[in-house]
Amino acid sequence: MNAVEKASAIVGKTFPFWVLLFACLGFFAPQLFIGYKSWITPLLGIVMFGMGLTLSTADFREVFRRPRDVAIGVVGHYLIMPGIAYLLAIVLRLPPDIAVGVILVGCCPSGTASNVMTFLAKGDVALGVSIASVSTLVAPLATPALVSLLAGKWMNINTESLFLDIVQVVILPIVLGVIAKTLFRRQAAASVKALPLVSTIAIVLIIAIIVGLNRPKLFANGLLILVAVILHNLLGFALGYLFARMFGMDLTKRKAVTLETGMQNSGLGAALATAHFSPLAAVPSAMFSVWHNLSGSALAAWFARRAN
Repeated sequence: MNAVEKASAIVGKTFPFWVLLFACLGFFAPQLFIGYKSWITPLLGIVMFGMGLTLSTADFREVFRRPRDVAIGVVGHYLIMPGIAYLLAIVLRLPPDIAVGVILVGCCPSGTASNVMTFLAKGDVALGVSIASVSTLVAPLATPALVSLLAGKWMNINTESLFLDIVQVVILPIVLGVIAKTLFRRQAAASVKALPLVSTIAIVLIIAIIVGLNRPKLFANGLLILVAVILHNLLGFALGYLFARMFGMDLTKRKAVTLETGMQNSGLGAALATAHFSPLAAVPSAMFSVWHNLSGSALAAWFARRAN
């Protein structure tokens, strides 16, 4: 177990490298991954189950202790990222599949890596965890409603089906993780040490599978999608920071809100796009996963050097 814990710690610290490596593997050796398309949803379920194992009553006490701060982070997230996605789809004149993919990832909850980035940025980690938890728990309602509202311009959206899938691949695994932690405390505490390793493997495989499936289309649309993803993420960081500042938050809170706003659960976006739309619609989520871990790491390092 010590070896697994050490490996998990190393992989957790070098997560952006593994994301980039497997994205390249998916592109240059797609035959290694394209046969595992059906694994995308179960792999995301594993990540969400791990999130359930890490949740504690303290995370939810924080919500009731500081409801205003948590509400600012969650509302800002679901206002800023979907809004930017919609505007980018129009301004860049994105093709329908890509437009829906960009909007879909914009309507997803906060990413699982955002809490790590908040810690590295010396931000308010408790606030970041609470924002991520609440945004994830409200995703079955918020994500389908926003996707239907914003992406309906490009194609028909089955809101009920999206809701059921989010419950299945996000809420149910989280609930099972919480139950497992409650019933098997000692075993759960031991397994948490391996979570960074398990979650990293799951996420990088999802990215590699999606990149491999869309390799031919990336030659034609890759640059356009990359531009949309970079703008989406960077504008999300900037507006998240300004949103928190507008409400008078101190710097540690602004760091948390910024990172929770700009980093998405792109694995969920990829799973939903693959299940409900075309494979091309999943590419923005895959690219977002690669990019936001690189930009999030750089921003966290810059934030860490800023004193209150």
